[in-house]
Amino acid sequence: CPTPPQRAMEGSTAGDGLPQMKYLVVTGGTVSGLGKGTAISSIGVVLRSHGLRVTAIKIDPYLNIDAGTMSPFEHGEVFVLEDGGEVDLDLGNYERFLDLTLTSSHSLTSGKIFEQILKRERTGHYLGKTVQIVPHVTDAIQDWIADVAQKPVDKSGQRPDVCLIELGGTVGDIEGAMYLEALQQLMFRVGRENFCMAHVGMVPVMGATGEQKTKPCQHSVKLLREAGLRPDILFCRTEQPLEEATRRKLSVFCQVQPASIISLHDISNIYRVPLLLAEQEIGVQICRHFGLPNEGFTESALHLPESVMSCLPLEARDVRLADWRFLADRVDMCSDEVVIAIVGKYTGLHDSYISVIKALKHATVEAGLHLSIEWVDSGDLEPNAQLLDSRRYDNAWWRLKSAHGVLVPGGFGDRGVEGKVRAANYCRTSNTPFLGISVGLQLAVIEFARAELGWENANSTEFEESTPHPVIVFMPEASATVTGGTMRLGSRATLIADSGTLAYKVYGGRPVVYERHRHRYEVNSQCVAALESRGMVFSGQDDRGQRMEIIEIRHGHPFFFCTQFHPEFQSRPAVPAAPILAMVLAAAKRLDRRMQEDGGVLRPGAGFERRV
Repeated sequence: CPTPPQRAMEGSTAGDGLPQMKYLVVTGGTVSGLGKGTAISSIGVVLRSHGLRVTAIKIDPYLNIDAGTMSPFEHGEVFVLEDGGEVDLDLGNYERFLDLTLTSSHSLTSGKIFEQILKRERTGHYLGKTVQIVPHVTDAIQDWIADVAQKPVDKSGQRPDVCLIELGGTVGDIEGAMYLEALQQLMFRVGRENFCMAHVGMVPVMGATGEQKTKPCQHSVKLLREAGLRPDILFCRTEQPLEEATRRKLSVFCQVQPASIISLHDISNIYRVPLLLAEQEIGVQICRHFGLPNEGFTESALHLPESVMSCLPLEARDVRLADWRFLADRVDMCSDEVVIAIVGKYTGLHDSYISVIKALKHATVEAGLHLSIEWVDSGDLEPNAQLLDSRRYDNAWWRLKSAHGVLVPGGFGDRGVEGKVRAANYCRTSNTPFLGISVGLQLAVIEFARAELGWENANSTEFEESTPHPVIVFMPEASATVTGGTMRLGSRATLIADSGTLAYKVYGGRPVVYERHRHRYEVNSQCVAALESRGMVFSGQDDRGQRMEIIEIRHGHPFFFCTQFHPEFQSRPAVPAAPILAMVLAAAKRLDRRMQEDGGVLRPGAGFERRV
């Protein structure tokens, strides 16, 4: 590979002498759910393969300060960042695809902007001026973007070269109008050569003839142009590859060069999207637009183990995105099925558990397995469900019992909790591999206290304040009245003191691990001794030894493991989350053998060294 080109360029430096930040904005039209998040993440992967450092900002026009108080049914999963920021699930997609560590400021909402503006107005910042959308709000948006774009977000610790910006919603939404105006002003402020506009449009196939229709895409581009922005790149979301006649028609009506009209058609798996974009030379086009000398440079964008890449033929290793092609091909080749039941209360909207799903996918691909998920509504496992609909009740239990492993993810509220308790009891008593996350840990503790200690009414004070055996209690520092941002959030240390525990082996022999949290309730420390006396092991604790972070049950059980934290938030395609990988391997009856091969402990990522 050629050496990386010099990043600084004559005539393209900022006032501080550094190269001018490049901004690539992605908008969407006609309908939501076209895949802007996947498109922008895949663009970032391609740019990284050209040796460029990238960062990402998500703009959500809603008035909420953040996503923390939103129902998963309303907006999907709440993703938690390293600094405790509760953000839209798209930021999780950016972190996974691009291996970034973003901050809460990388999520920009109208609530944050208006809060900032009103605080400034109250403190006299505007010196008596009439505060208006233009220029005050639009200036605040531009300043926010320009400031956050400079923050290092990858392992290099260096300033990014390109800032990717996704504008949520669709062009034409009332809520997004001020952002389109701000982005138009930002383009004028930084110069056209430092600003690239991309638009994701829908190209549906209508009728028996199978003709690709361009009108939805034309209309959304028209709305974008009315806002003062013209797309430099047009991504066409369609079922089949974009036909040349369709491309020429869009070029004429949308005034975009044919080479810059990119087909985003259906493919076998999500990891092929960067490959699809690279095949259409999107990276080369963006480098030329920005005047960056990175066109011919090739760099790894996934960082698989060197032992894996060295197994590839020499000519395959030097191809752009060879690591992503290896991953995408492996996904399609995995055929040995492992069935994991996810027992939750939001099973009607799979986006509510998107990080769990992705982490399971990372783990199964690394282990050379094909993932099959059985969705089990926890409410259907409860005794009253049998009275209301016995067929649905029986079907839920059949799906649970047919699974190779069971995962109970996080959640809030008392709906369906008894079904999760019953699922934990089934797994514990039937030796079915079980992983509980956050509330999944708490409900496993409740089940154990009821069954093994005889505390029939043991419960969490979240679900029953007057319980005589409060094994799960409210954290003293949390707020019982203010809900937004008042939980125990973000990355915290967990100490694993005993080298003989499963937790020590799962985490590769590390005595300290850092994982992300999101909870208000915790195990009652006064009940720990009683629980331990019956065989529950609290193998991970916080740095003060007061909070129970990991529990496990041995007694011949192949895998019963729970975490108070959310390991799924740090899972990556090349390095799956350790507890989730361990559960998948246990479900496939491969965990013990894998640990032996890995030297007595689990090494996430090492599975790629083994052929499927």
